[in-house]
Amino acid sequence: MGCGGTTLFYPLLITLSVALITYNIIISSNTPLKQGFPSSSSSSSSIIDPVIELPRGGSRIRGNNERKRRLFHTAVTASDSVYNTWQCRVMYYWFKKIRASAGPGSEMGGFTRILHNGKPDQYMDEIPTFVAQPLPPGTDQGYVVLNRPWAFVQWLQQADIKEDYILMSEPDHLIVKPIPNLAKDGYGAAFPFFYIEPKKYEKVLRKYYPEERGPVTDIDPIGNSPVIVGKEALKKIAPTWMNVSLAMKKDPEADKAFGWVLEMYAYAVSSALHGVSNILHKDFMIQPPWDTEVGDKYIIHYTYGCDYDMKGKLTYGKVGEWRFDKRSYDSTPPPRNLTMPPPGVSQSVVTLVKMVNEATANIPNWGE
Repeated sequence: MGCGGTTLFYPLLITLSVALITYNIIISSNTPLKQGFPSSSSSSSSIIDPVIELPRGGSRIRGNNERKRRLFHTAVTASDSVYNTWQCRVMYYWFKKIRASAGPGSEMGGFTRILHNGKPDQYMDEIPTFVAQPLPPGTDQGYVVLNRPWAFVQWLQQADIKEDYILMSEPDHLIVKPIPNLAKDGYGAAFPFFYIEPKKYEKVLRKYYPEERGPVTDIDPIGNSPVIVGKEALKKIAPTWMNVSLAMKKDPEADKAFGWVLEMYAYAVSSALHGVSNILHKDFMIQPPWDTEVGDKYIIHYTYGCDYDMKGKLTYGKVGEWRFDKRSYDSTPPPRNLTMPPPGVSQSVVTLVKMVNEATANIPNWGE
């Protein structure tokens, strides 16, 4: 399904300006936001178990059989680059297969690729797609990820989304088993990243999350993906996320501190500004080669290169005799039937390559 068309610069500029005014109102107000979500400063206790961390209080998540079926829509932002496109095709193959395997009780709803280059591409019939307009030229300052929050703003405003929850995912995510709706009681559900450290960067973050809002620990150590969050909550968060991202990119101190994870910090701040706390699921996904077993995880995130010698020893930082790195395929898709890793390589990497090979073997016109 394709949606799109030409959006003129001036209406876009007006929309951006309105959203910026909204953001300024949010951060200048001393009154905590009340939107039906738990206050991030309402509890000081932490509840931790091996799988789920409730960062600021809350009840333990129960089994799927103890709750109603709550559908979520999976959304992935992407450009029309070869690099993004082949990853989206592989991801959507596995989304369809895993959703079908889950049966009628699955909470996995629809899927949308949000294509933020402003025009349809040749894969509109293969992958359900919404065409969003990019930011005005020069706005992203070479940091193309800034288009992600703006693309979500457009999609949430214009698309007919049936589900009440959204899973924000990425092209380099492979779903390995059916994902339940992990959000609960107004909390979002997110993966905690070790390199998102609000306390370490409190001085910078206070520009965007003032002290009167609460402790800096209200800002969860998350990005925008993977995150499951209520649709109505995300409609409020997304414009703020867009403007905090733009403001941080224009701020030399924030830009230097956060670098390539800047928009991740911007989402975490924006979620906190709107009073949306997140249940931190350490088992939401794995990231090979550092995570060696798939186990009970839901997603493989292949953001890191996997380099090994022929004895199966990891040679990270040095190109291995055997390697799989998505960046090797920035201008052409990976070929079908990639060579499998040598004996001794971790199960997570073996599973990753098997999944890529299965997808490319079954996706029509691969590499054309």
